Amino acid sequence: MKNIHMNNATLASLVILSFVAVGFAIGQEIFWLAGVLFFLGFALMSVGLRRKRKHQQQTS
Repeated sequence: MKNIHMNNATLASLVILSFVAVGFAIGQEIFWLAGVLFFLGFALMSVGLRRKRKHQQQTS
């Protein structure tokens, strides 16, 4: 159970880091990188939500 929580925490940290990097890329005026990081953040978020839904279905 601890391993699942650590994986989710790591994934959540990567999502936050991705969106922080979007702000940095916009500040540096590298808009193509900001777009890539923006979509990467949403992709990582969707992976986390799918894993959460799968885990909730298994426990109930």
